[in-house]
Amino acid sequence: MGLFDRFKKKDSMANSMHLYSEEELDQYDSYIIEQFGEYKEVFHEIVSPDIHLDVIIVPPTEDSNYYKLITMGMGAYKMNVPDKFKQYELERAELVIYLPPTWNIKSDKEEDYWPIRQLKSLARLPIQCDTWLGFGHTVSSDEENSAYADNTNFCSMMLLTAVNIKYEKLDLRMKTKGKINFYQLFPLYKEELDYKMAHDANALLDLFSDDDIVPIVNINRKNYGV
Repeated sequence: MGLFDRFKKKDSMANSMHLYSEEELDQYDSYIIEQFGEYKEVFHEIVSPDIHLDVIIVPPTEDSNYYKLITMGMGAYKMNVPDKFKQYELERAELVIYLPPTWNIKSDKEEDYWPIRQLKSLARLPIQCDTWLGFGHTVSSDEENSAYADNTNFCSMMLLTAVNIKYEKLDLRMKTKGKINFYQLFPLYKEELDYKMAHDANALLDLFSDDDIVPIVNINRKNYGV
């Protein structure tokens, strides 16, 4: 799978909106509550040029003591998946990232906001670049692989199969949209990105210890690419 970090954006954005219907939103909402728990906070998007992209914030609980951030709206758009992968129903996706309970979710400082920025940025990448995202794909911060913020050396996201709070694979099917795939954003260091590109996503993951393969973001974790 190729590196999705140097796209040339299309000259113009799609001129049509891709939206979930009210019925689809209700189904999506029920599914998120079932898989992740009740939530009250949503980062609502104010301006929506193509999809209406919100980010659901499921708070830490006693049973799952971390934040669950899930996009809502990306899956309304049908991605441009190569013909050889059509049989796998990969055209629609939503993104997930898990943050520690101490994370300042409401801060707009980049050291706190970068995970949300990445959710929003990657959710629109398939539209802007007429492409698709799936398991093992990597997207860098920029062409220089700059760190996301001053508090971390992470510079790239790798997409993994997302799981719920019971570490079970997510599987949502809508009658009108078909399969909605969920991918977890897993941040990488530059050296890990280089290793992944030289080998593949599974080879990189094989390097990780059990303690560091957990889905919750740890900005101080070991660099497995050095």
